[in-house]
Amino acid sequence: MNDLSFFLPCAAGVEEFLAQEVHALTGRAGQDLLSLRGGVRVRAGWRDGLKLNLHSRLAQRVLVELAHGPYRSENDLYALASGVAWEIWFTPKQTFKIETTAQHSPLQSLNFATLRIKDAIADRFRAKANGVRPSIETQWPDCRVFAHLTTDTCTLYIDTSGEPLFKRGWRQDKGDAPLKETLAAAMLAASGWWNPETGEVSGQPLYDPCCGSGTIAIEAAQIARGIAAGSLRRFGFEKLLPFQAHVWSAIRQEATDSERAVAGGGTPVFGSDVSHRMVDFAQRNAERAGVAQGVEFRGGDALQRMPPVEGGGVIMLNPPYGERIAVGGVAGAGGGGRPGAREAAQSTEGDGGDFFPQLATHWKKNYAGWTAWVLTPDLKLPKLMRLKESRRVPMWNGPIECRLFRFDMVAGSARK
Repeated sequence: MNDLSFFLPCAAGVEEFLAQEVHALTGRAGQDLLSLRGGVRVRAGWRDGLKLNLHSRLAQRVLVELAHGPYRSENDLYALASGVAWEIWFTPKQTFKIETTAQHSPLQSLNFATLRIKDAIADRFRAKANGVRPSIETQWPDCRVFAHLTTDTCTLYIDTSGEPLFKRGWRQDKGDAPLKETLAAAMLAASGWWNPETGEVSGQPLYDPCCGSGTIAIEAAQIARGIAAGSLRRFGFEKLLPFQAHVWSAIRQEATDSERAVAGGGTPVFGSDVSHRMVDFAQRNAERAGVAQGVEFRGGDALQRMPPVEGGGVIMLNPPYGERIAVGGVAGAGGGGRPGAREAAQSTEGDGGDFFPQLATHWKKNYAGWTAWVLTPDLKLPKLMRLKESRRVPMWNGPIECRLFRFDMVAGSARK
């Protein structure tokens, strides 16, 4: 197919890292590659779209833009959708689903807007296929159509990913509030441990002392060994008409050939958690992800565990907080929070406020030479830890606005 206009949505704050990754995977730059609010737009070929799905660690989906135009009413949406050649993407015997999002749309009902787009697609198929039209399937459709409305424009996309790309295919064991793999990769990129432009890692040991089911450590271990993010899963494009099995097979083979040998050394990656149940989850997930020998998980309280290696490295963690998990689940015995949520459950009193000061003291005493990165929505965390951050990176965890704080560990207090 000729060049297509792809849009890759991502978490807010991740756009520049995603643009670097897309450039590395497609070679596109300049006006062919634009970093926008909430995602990246790139003009590239169909084969590039398959590669982006397989390799991107930061994108949420890979969407093909099919139409863009002004609207004032639902009838305008019907007209816009009627002009799209849906028949070159899927057949009337397949099922489809429409998902509509909006920012400041003047329309009264998004459900009615979605209905009019659905009618347009169905009516076009009826006209093209002797009265036969595809059916709606909301759970597991063969094809997903996305519509995005602004105050006066509508953009229609067809999805090539299927399930969101953070679903890598290896996570079967998890706690109540797991970190999305795409956000874990964004943390690794923001810290400089992983360069999405080159695909290279810094070589520094990585340690997550609150690893939960292993998301950050497993993502890091896969990156270090060159394992494609989507190597274990299926994609929506496999059911679309432009799909060619031999092309996809060649792309997958290229990815397999470029993987670094898991047993061949590489950057050391470690994880620990106060809950041995979560450590078991992490180990099983690592086995499915193909990095069981590339990452080491152990049980233990973050306030007591000593550095896994000498000479320094990178600490990276995403402690439970706020909307992700109830306070009672963190500090209260038998609470409804994530299993092993973690060190705060055993090492704090009251609302868990003592955990972070104690953790900072432990790091300053035992982790001199290490750099710690902590993702949290609490802008007062540095003050709570009595540390001065050397960097703060805005990043969103779903609907929660967070900061990724960097703390450089030196012996004694870091405060002047």
